[in-house]
Amino acid sequence: MSRTGFLFHEDCLKHFTGTGHPERPERLQNLITYLRKTELLSDLVEIAATPGETDWVKQIHPNSYIDFVQNSCKEELTYLGADTVVCSDSFHVAILAVGGAVNVCNVVINGEIDNAFCAIRPPGHHAERSKAMGFCLFNNVAITARYLQTQHQLEKVCIIDWDVHHGNGTQNAFYEDPSIFYISIHQHPLYPGTGMAQEKGRGAGEGTTLNFPSPPGFGNNEYLDIFEKKIVPEVRNFKPDFILISAGFDAHRDDPLANMMVTEEGFGRMTEIVKALAKECCQGRLVSLLEGGYNLNALARSIESHLINLKN
Repeated sequence: MSRTGFLFHEDCLKHFTGTGHPERPERLQNLITYLRKTELLSDLVEIAATPGETDWVKQIHPNSYIDFVQNSCKEELTYLGADTVVCSDSFHVAILAVGGAVNVCNVVINGEIDNAFCAIRPPGHHAERSKAMGFCLFNNVAITARYLQTQHQLEKVCIIDWDVHHGNGTQNAFYEDPSIFYISIHQHPLYPGTGMAQEKGRGAGEGTTLNFPSPPGFGNNEYLDIFEKKIVPEVRNFKPDFILISAGFDAHRDDPLANMMVTEEGFGRMTEIVKALAKECCQGRLVSLLEGGYNLNALARSIESHLINLKN
């Protein structure tokens, strides 16, 4: 059994995006209600979320963009793009998400837990250096990866992104960086339209970006085949010091924003594979950060399966 951490903070519910928006507080409200009906939460180690420091965010986003987001969060329902909405609490919540993720990594590095899941919002992997998009304000996983390098002197970090949408912001943050290996399996064609197989990095970073654009209809068998035959050997060869998962669950067959056929059992098996990789490559150091997943019940069941396989 692993010592598995779980991070959640009530303030994550304060990021209000308007009636009918798919990235809504109910995603986490329903999850917590669902998990409380099981015995799972009592088997997890609760990790505190504290607001992050903007110096960490500056590792990925410039001051001008951070100020823009903060200044935009003055009124209710301000649109930063066609699909990305903020309210007066959104800057606080976004900084809290960053702080929670890095704090969880601290606890893993210190050996207090083996792995963890961060139930945070807003998601982050679409956030570009100076642009909010795809419901994302700050790129949580990119900031966390760079934090691990700068604060804990880890040389190499692997990010595995199984959200159904390609993480354009994460890819672009590290496209020329050989020390961060970004791997994405995602539906194509689908928003944001990036993540072609030929996108493999540039310059010194060539070869440390790996994309698996996959057609609508892919399910457990196809995903697991890619993981076992292609992703596992690449991660082994890279030999990371830490693995992060951009854990979106919108490839679920019931999700309204995509057309994949993965089930909660599939997400559980993917978790099992990545956990084994982390044990083999980096002392089991593994942290997953919530990205997408917009059918409330499918999201809760998928995260439950993810947590069970992190813990077992």
